[in-house]
Amino acid sequence: MMTTVAFAEVQSPVGTLVPAVTETGLVALGWGGMVVARERLGTGIAEVRDPDRTAQVVAELEAYFAGELRAFETPIDWRLTSGSRRVVLQALHRVPFGSAVTYGELAGRSGSAVPARGIGSIMGSNPIPIVVPCHRVIAGNGLGGFSGGEGVETKRWLLTHEGYLQPTLLDL
Repeated sequence: MMTTVAFAEVQSPVGTLVPAVTETGLVALGWGGMVVARERLGTGIAEVRDPDRTAQVVAELEAYFAGELRAFETPIDWRLTSGSRRVVLQALHRVPFGSAVTYGELAGRSGSAVPARGIGSIMGSNPIPIVVPCHRVIAGNGLGGFSGGEGVETKRWLLTHEGYLQPTLLDL
């Protein structure tokens, strides 16, 4: 189990992100501020103030949003996931910048028995969005859903930022 976790806040074009980093690596990333991040991890985890521990993910997120980073190197702590969910998220982690897969394609890539509809549930509960890029999973007939930030508009922004979608007049 986690012994300690350090938090940071990162201002981004899609809102304030809060990464949570254990001794092993990035365990959670999300919107909603520090209170929500603490609640997401539950009780019994000692919080430490350790800017050195969070420095890599903060720098990488800032570089990503500046258009200077295409692949995150931050170590991942997968302990909030298990079983098929972990297998699917690890397959998702290998989907490259600027590309997208459908829910069904991700099911196939993961080698799991999870059907496309189940992939959607896993994406909705992804504890490490952006770094484990659930925004890169789309429906066969459109963008599909997104539970982070401002929902599908955040997904659209991220996919446009990565060059998968073309900007609209509203983005210019």
